[in-house]
Amino acid sequence: KEGHSGPTYESMQDVFNLQPFRPAVNLSNPTITNISFTLYAVLGVNEKTQILTTFLWLRLYWHHEFLVWDPDECDGVTRVSLPVKQLWSPDIIVYEVDDDVSQACPYVYANHTGHIRWDRMLRLVSACNLEIFSFPFDVQNCTFTFGSYMHTRDVRVSPALTFKEMSRNSKRYLEASGEWELVDILGETSILQFGIDEWDIITFWQVVIKRRPVLYVVNLLIPSSFLMLIDILSFYLPPHSVDRASFKMTLILGYTVFLLIMNDLLPSTANGTPIIIYFSVCLALMVISLLETVIITNVLHHNSMKYQEVPSWVRVVVLKHIANLICYRWPDDIRPPSLSQRDKPESSNGSSDPQIVQPTSRAPDQQPASNGPELQQICQYLGDLRGHLTSLQKESELQDQWCHVGYVLDFLLFRIYLLLITCYALVIISMWCVWISQ
Repeated sequence: KEGHSGPTYESMQDVFNLQPFRPAVNLSNPTITNISFTLYAVLGVNEKTQILTTFLWLRLYWHHEFLVWDPDECDGVTRVSLPVKQLWSPDIIVYEVDDDVSQACPYVYANHTGHIRWDRMLRLVSACNLEIFSFPFDVQNCTFTFGSYMHTRDVRVSPALTFKEMSRNSKRYLEASGEWELVDILGETSILQFGIDEWDIITFWQVVIKRRPVLYVVNLLIPSSFLMLIDILSFYLPPHSVDRASFKMTLILGYTVFLLIMNDLLPSTANGTPIIIYFSVCLALMVISLLETVIITNVLHHNSMKYQEVPSWVRVVVLKHIANLICYRWPDDIRPPSLSQRDKPESSNGSSDPQIVQPTSRAPDQQPASNGPELQQICQYLGDLRGHLTSLQKESELQDQWCHVGYVLDFLLFRIYLLLITCYALVIISMWCVWISQ
């Protein structure tokens, strides 16, 4: 009418009355719905419940065959905004959604050619099969499947933009990503069929997001590595000192407290165990280290305080073969047992114990009768002193022998401990590198 610019309310009323019907002149022709979205934020990932929370900008395009006008007859107006509730709109849903909090724009833009654009802002809580095996260097592939819920072949869906363009736009506008970053968006168009019914769907089958591992490397890996390094250096404490055992117990207690504090940062899921179980293995290795210290302490103190001889098989196996195997460096004033035992003179009873050079003097009973009782008492005191010194020397030699047995075993177990830690660290790093390179 004259005095009105563009389509009027009266002219639109007939279109609004057809809102329950699909806007197609020929109902055998399907309505094409084009879909594009921009991943604006990754709000959260819950590994235990396998839930991904994202925020999307969703844009729908379709053709409304009843809403067409000539711009020349409407003062050159080519586009108007109309309430979405007054028009038919495709029922496009996301199949994986557990909770859909939509903040849809109440208006759509209608072009004079009948093409309509509807922008929606979606907060999606969707199901996603999360793999945390390579945590914290994991990459997750989540699926968003867009399609019609009610219409089978009446509504056809297709992407409005190429997947590269959607990926580029998402990387450009991705803001609230937290510890996650977008890697790529890939997809395909397929047909979902149940019996005789078919639905066109768009499956964005690889919305690839990658975890930023800096937080976990700084708060988990580096402190754990430092504690393990301190545990390794504790082997350089004297093994005959009880300070090593108390130091290792304190270290285990501190590492346990560290794991309890960092427990909230570790993912928990029933689908698999992450490689980061490394922390539990490190705790087990610390316990093994403490057990090794207990064994060495027992060898150095318990056996030596009993004044028992070192068995011959221990001399051969530990002090000879194992010492040569681990390249044990003997002190300058002590020779290896294979050489020292060969040169030592044997005693009268056939043993090879070191002897003390005794002064050549007669026994008290061989002294002339003219000697007084004072001289006999002095000789008796000298005999007792000689026996006491001999006993002390024997005890010292036994302690030295057991001490060397303990040192050799300590060197051996320390190298085995280093080998275990090195092998485990190489396995973990290799698995992480293989997973990242995929």
